[in-house]
Amino acid sequence: MSTSTAAPAKPRARDSLTKLAFWNFGGLFFFYFAIWQLVMTFLAPWLADEAGMSSGNIGLVNSVMALTALCLQPFYGYIQDRLGFRKNLFAVVVLVGALMGPFFAFVFVPIVSLNEVLGAVVGGIFLSLALNSGVGVVEAFNERNSRANGFEYGHVRLFGSVAGATASLVGGFIWASNPDNIWWVATFSAIVLGALLLVARTPKPGSPEYVAAGGAKTEGEDKPRVSAATVKHLLRDRSFVGFMVLMFGTAALYDVFDQQFAIYFAQSFAGAGDPQVLFSRVVFVQILLEALVMVAMPFLINKIGAKNGLLLFAGVLVVRVLGSAIFDSTELLILWRLLAAIEMPLMLISVMKYITRMFDVRISATAYMIGFNTAKQIGIVIFAWVFGLSYDAIGFSSSYLVMAVVVVAVTVVAALLMRDDRGRPDPGVAAAAAKDGVAA
Repeated sequence: MSTSTAAPAKPRARDSLTKLAFWNFGGLFFFYFAIWQLVMTFLAPWLADEAGMSSGNIGLVNSVMALTALCLQPFYGYIQDRLGFRKNLFAVVVLVGALMGPFFAFVFVPIVSLNEVLGAVVGGIFLSLALNSGVGVVEAFNERNSRANGFEYGHVRLFGSVAGATASLVGGFIWASNPDNIWWVATFSAIVLGALLLVARTPKPGSPEYVAAGGAKTEGEDKPRVSAATVKHLLRDRSFVGFMVLMFGTAALYDVFDQQFAIYFAQSFAGAGDPQVLFSRVVFVQILLEALVMVAMPFLINKIGAKNGLLLFAGVLVVRVLGSAIFDSTELLILWRLLAAIEMPLMLISVMKYITRMFDVRISATAYMIGFNTAKQIGIVIFAWVFGLSYDAIGFSSSYLVMAVVVVAVTVVAALLMRDDRGRPDPGVAAAAAKDGVAA
């Protein structure tokens, strides 16, 4: 049986502003990424200063977070595609986020005091459920609802960037007052996130919005067609393999590079005051700029293509890593950090557009979880602990030189494997739908 989908009208930014759904899903992004930014900005210095952990074990925390996500992502992708627009999995992510404050206040520190490695493992698993594993659920759920409601994913996603800027700025003051309160603010954000998820309205099976987003056309076919054969076909796709290779070596190292950059910044800091407070303000400016770039990024990626957007992202990452290795004055480290305002929009928009153009949009959550998140988590599992140990052994600057070489190598391999997406419809489901229809 052939499956065809109605192509949604091209989203216009000003039209999105009049839709209640735009603000609702924007709110989901805002409060989720407020949690994300608070943790990712202050986790490493908190583990070092408050929990007394070494760089190697801080790297282990991040590796365990990635390994947990690696185990969960394929299942999460399959489950979310089966759930379609239902909120069950997202609600699990919210619940774990709400437990952030109690966990770090009453569970994590006592475990670390008994055994640092055990604390790293337990903490990494817990954090991953809300962050490394949970982020794929949030992104896939909101991307699908963006298509259903007729607005650009990149435009609603900028709420996440605004949240990151806000959390970084506010987090700096919270850190200066009491670093432990970072976790309780994360709990508060999760509670608001849960309220917004509860009231969010999603398309019903059979509605035009449901069909436009890759769902079935009738009430009786209320689930996207996800099967082992579909996933195997995806994994044999040369472009998908190349996409995974690129995410393994670029998206992973983007995160690994940032995980302990705050520590490197503090070590290189020359001036008066608390370097972590200054760093939080730098991150605030960076993410504010990121939000502005995010507005224009969908238009740029539509012009140059998602593949070229991903390669450009890798190029900016190389410049940032090399620059930090060679030029480490406080002013230049601030500049390298601000370059991330270009990187993140390039990566996020290009990833989503490449997936929906090149692969079956009905299994977009599976393609995102495996192609982006799983590949990325494999990279983080390998690189976070290795580079954590490397920072202790040879220092940050030398480790960054090695990191830059890895990024260049995987980018070349991926560029040769990935097909160009320019000229393909957005989303790109037609060919895969026809193929599945013939097979059925």
